[in-house]
Formats: sequence, C-alpha cells, structure tokens
Amino acid sequence: MTTAVAPLHHDLVLAGPVGSLDSYIQAANSVAVLSREEEQTLARRFRDEGDLEAARQLVVTQLRFVVHIARGYMGYGLPLGDLIQEGNVGLMKAAKRFDPDMGVRLVSFAVHWIRAEIHEYVLRNWRLVKVATTKAQRKLFFNLRKAKKNLGWLSHDETQAVAKDLGVSPKEVTEMEKRLSGFDMAFDPAPGADDEEAYSPAHYLQSEDSDPATAVENYDFQNNAHAQLSEALAELDERSQQILAARWLAEDKETLQTLADRYGVSAERIRQIENQAIGKLRTRMVA
Repeated sequence: MTTAVAPLHHDLVLAGPVGSLDSYIQAANSVAVLSREEEQTLARRFRDEGDLEAARQLVVTQLRFVVHIARGYMGYGLPLGDLIQEGNVGLMKAAKRFDPDMGVRLVSFAVHWIRAEIHEYVLRNWRLVKVATTKAQRKLFFNLRKAKKNLGWLSHDETQAVAKDLGVSPKEVTEMEKRLSGFDMAFDPAPGADDEEAYSPAHYLQSEDSDPATAVENYDFQNNAHAQLSEALAELDERSQQILAARWLAEDKETLQTLADRYGVSAERIRQIENQAIGKLRTRMVA
C-alpha cells in the first residue's frame, strides 16, 4: 500500500512514508497535534489566502484520528489500509469546508466526513450483492451490525426495539439481519492460493461430462436420434417435408396462411398436414 494521501487540490499532495501499513500508522501518530490557536491560524491561511501548505499541515496532523476511526470498521473484513485511505478522503473534504470561526476543532467537524467516506466504501465493497440502498437501510446496516456484536441473533423484543429506535419496520430489521449473517464465496480460488487450503464451489460442483461412459452414451444417443429423424423425414411426402421445414426448421418460420397461398389450399388444410406429419415422426421415433 502506498501511503501517500490523495490530493485535496491538484497542487497539494500529502506525502507519507512508502512501505508497510504499520510504518504509515507510526508516522501518522508521530505528527504532533496542533493547538487550537495553531489550527485556527492554518485554517485561516488556507481559507483566506489559499495557502496549500497550510492545508497540508492541517490534514497531516489529523491523520492519526482517521486511523483511530478506521479501526472501528475492521469487522467488515476489508483491509485497514483501504479504510484509512477512504477516511483520508473524507478528512480532506472536511478540511476544504472547515470554517475556523465556527468555534470547533477540525477533528470534531471532520468526523462526519471521515465516517461518510468509510461508510460508502464499506457498502460498495463488503458484499458482492448490495445490502443497503436507501438511507434508512444504510443506517440500519451499521447500527444493527454494531448491536449484533453484543446481542448475537436478535430476539423478538430486541427486533422490535431496534426497529423503533431506527424508524424502520421489524421486517426490515429481520431481513437485514439475514443479509448480515451471510457471506460471499469466490467461485474460483484466488490466484496463487494453496490448493490444499483454497475451497470454492468450483471444486465440488458436479460436472455433467465427468464420466467418460456417460459422455459416450450421450453422444451415441444423439447420433442415433439424428439418424432416426432423418429416416423418418425421408418417409414423408415432399409437400409434408416442405411444410415442416418451413414451419419448424427455417430461420424465418412461415405462417399457415403463407403456405396455404403457396399450395392453393386453406390454412386449416396446412395445419392438418403439419399435424399429420408430426404424428408420423413421433410414431417413427419411438418405434
């Protein structure tokens, strides 16, 4: 993972050490926290003068808080490095919108933006199948997963309570609980996976042609059926053959009325000839 933080502006790149995630976290924690006065001075320089160096310092000094928040989402099976990276995007968005005259610290203002970016990342990548699409479902997703860490499967009363607290129906709570209890499995193992440890549906699904004897039997049956059909068609009169070919074998199938006009008979007569020919083929095929 490259720990360089994505740019807040095209001229601003927050560079960190390139190496392991542990090195990045250690470097982020080693940056001194700004005092309120220092933070407001930098924020005003960025807001009023467009000072990109001031913006860089503002963001770099808050990276430790992003790491702390991102650790809270490690239970979703996603890489911590990716969670931190998404949180950094939220931090930079917050720094761009931060007003030092609001009387709050940047970290307090940025928490919403950091969590919002991580939430979006989790919902995009936690499951192959989307588990939450509406705002209410997203709120339910994160709150329910947090509750289940302590409660396990919810009882009827707990389901009712969660539904009431989050403003959703008990049915939605139960449905989301089912989604959270499932997991995705790759159909094929990841590249380089140990053959003795990698398990996937591709390993144990039955193959229809795995038995050579069965494959030969199916091949012979198809060949025999094709030969019988050819012989049965040859026994029909020419008009019946042409009608069947036009009605069943041609790419652009002709209507009864079109054939009736061609042969100078009624459409009903064409239908009778067609049915009689099909009946003869069936009798011949099962004989």
